[in-house]
Order: sequence, then structure tokens, then C-alpha cells
Amino acid sequence: MIGKMIYSRRKTMYQIMKKEVLADKIFLMDVHAPRVAQHCEPGQFVIVKMDEKGERVPLTICDYDREAGTITIVVQEVGASTTKMSSLEEGDYFRDFTGPLGCPSEFVHEDMDTLKNKKILFVAGGVGAAPVYPQAKWLFEHGVKADVIVGAKTKDMLILEDEMKAVSGNYYPCTDDGSYGHAGMVTAMVEELVNNGHKYDVCVAIGPMIMMKFVCLLTKKLEIPTIVSMNPIMVDGTGMCGACRLQVGDEIKFACVDGPEFDGHLVDFDQAMKRSRMYKTQEGRALLKLQEGDTHHGGCGHCGGDE
Repeated sequence: MIGKMIYSRRKTMYQIMKKEVLADKIFLMDVHAPRVAQHCEPGQFVIVKMDEKGERVPLTICDYDREAGTITIVVQEVGASTTKMSSLEEGDYFRDFTGPLGCPSEFVHEDMDTLKNKKILFVAGGVGAAPVYPQAKWLFEHGVKADVIVGAKTKDMLILEDEMKAVSGNYYPCTDDGSYGHAGMVTAMVEELVNNGHKYDVCVAIGPMIMMKFVCLLTKKLEIPTIVSMNPIMVDGTGMCGACRLQVGDEIKFACVDGPEFDGHLVDFDQAMKRSRMYKTQEGRALLKLQEGDTHHGGCGHCGGDE
């Protein structure tokens, strides 16, 4: 079901109060959206729109400040819309900022005494650190110190490191090139921790789908219940487009309204990744048109630029 949504048909738009570059093509923004900030919980997301004709972009809430009325989002430049978004600066505005959408993380409604007795492991890949942070922070504020593994290609691509260290029991950075922390994939770090005697009651994995798939294959073998966020496949964010259709066990779910979090051991990742590839060609065309401007004439006959 959809969480409590605050739709904003307002006279004023949503001002960017702060912008910070976290890594190459990854940036953070604090956006003034007091009604959304008042009602959101960890695990939920917002839909942002730059202007009247802009694309609706679903972004997980990275942090919120109810007193200041701000929502923190982290954006990675991937396609045309997020590349345009990177040009916005402090003082600029979003036309629409809709949310909170989706269901909060399960532990928000869990019995606190039960929760405090659980050993929780978060595994984040790339910008997946952004949605992991508010969950780890919420747990920390309620007396639960979770272990956090964050993976990136290089040290320079690790984001929110200081913030994550401050709210985790143990913080384990991993880099593919071995430039910092553990050298190798996050799955190797998970296996190493378990082999060294660490016991976990639940794992929460958020990041690229291929990463979540292999984390789930490992945790299933290790018999650790695992939650994943299927935010990467969302498009519309309200259940109308059907792009985020998922096979979860023997049920059909939609990431935006039933999730975005699901039992990772039941998600059909191969089907989800196949569906997500259906949108790559169109997104690639839009990005080329943005980058090449008037010089993009579509002479190849395939991209539709000549239409």
C-alpha cells in the first residue's frame, strides 16, 4: 500500500537549500518540503520534477529534518533528467516534490524490545548508501547499532562515510580496486564476517540489482533473512505505469506501492533486470539528444533523432 502521501499543488515551489557534490556525478541536495518532512519515514521515497514538462524521477529519501522542514536526496547522473538536475544550484527550485511514497521499512513498526535484541547488517552498493543511511540512523537513535558494509568501485566513489560511521556499530568499506578498506566485493565481506563468528538476524541490502541478487544468493546459503529495496526499477512511482512489476515468490507485486522493500530471497532478480533493460534504449536516446543538442540529427536511423 502507498504510505501517507502529501501531494503538493502549491503556489510556491520547492527550494534547494543546500547542494553538495559527494563524488563524480553524484550529488546531494537538501530540499525545503516541510509537509513531506513531517510525515516521512526511513525506506520511503519522493517523486521530483524539475519543471512542467520534466520527467517524474523517483528518489529514495536519504535524510529528513522535521524541524527545518527539509528532505535530503542523493542523485546520480545516469540519464538526461538527472544530468539536467545536476545543473540546479542552491536557491533554485523543483516544480514538484511529491511524497512520502511507498511503505516505510519494516522495523519502523516493529516492537522495540524485539528490535533491540536483533543483530542487523546493512549492505550498500554505490548510491545505495543513501537509502541505507536513514535506516541505520533511525536504528541508532532508538538504541540499535547495526553493522554497515558499503561497497564502491574506488575510494573516491564512497559516499556519506562520516555520516555512516557516526550511526553504525561497525563500518566496513569495500572497494573493487582495493584502494580503501576491504579489497573486493561486498559479498566477500559478508562471508568474512560470518566466518569470523558474527551472527546476524537480518540483512538489508540496497544497491544495484546485480549486487542485491548476489547478496541474496549468499545470505540464503548462510540462512540470514534478507530485505532488498527495488527502488532501481521504479518509473512512475504511483502504481499506474506497471514498469516496476515484480515476481515475489508466487505473487505479483509493484515496487512503488507494495514496496520498495521486499523479501530478497523471494524476488526474481533475473526477471526484474530483464524488465529494467527495456527502458535503456529510450533513456540513451534522450541523453544523447541532451549532450549533442542541435548536432544530434539521428542519422544512424535507429535512435529516432531524425523523426
